[in-house]
Amino acid sequence: MEKRDGLPAGRQGFFKHQLKSFNFAIEGIIFSFKSGLHFKFHILALIMVIIFGLYFSISQFEWLVIILISSAVISAEAMNTALEQTCNVLHPEDHPVVRLAKHCAAGGVLILSVAAILIGLIIFIPKIFG
Repeated sequence: MEKRDGLPAGRQGFFKHQLKSFNFAIEGIIFSFKSGLHFKFHILALIMVIIFGLYFSISQFEWLVIILISSAVISAEAMNTALEQTCNVLHPEDHPVVRLAKHCAAGGVLILSVAAILIGLIIFIPKIFG
């Protein structure tokens, strides 16, 4: 059995393991941000929504909805990036099934993005024009 830090693999201590996992997750977020134009766009959109939310003093429930849909969109974009990177390693050449897998993942992000836009319109149009 492989040993790390003098302990068998998998027995390094709960908190140390959690800290490493957290660092890996942050690394993935940073990679998604640096490598993906769409990820940056979603972050920019979230910043704009936060500014609008603060300006219009949206309700606690509206904040919860915005947090849920925004985190879903950004998470889906990160998973899409992971899938694209994995596919690029497994099939660097153009492969029809890999292309469809990438398109399906992008479609999932698009579905969530459209839902986020609709939610934003439902929340903010009455405040802007009401």
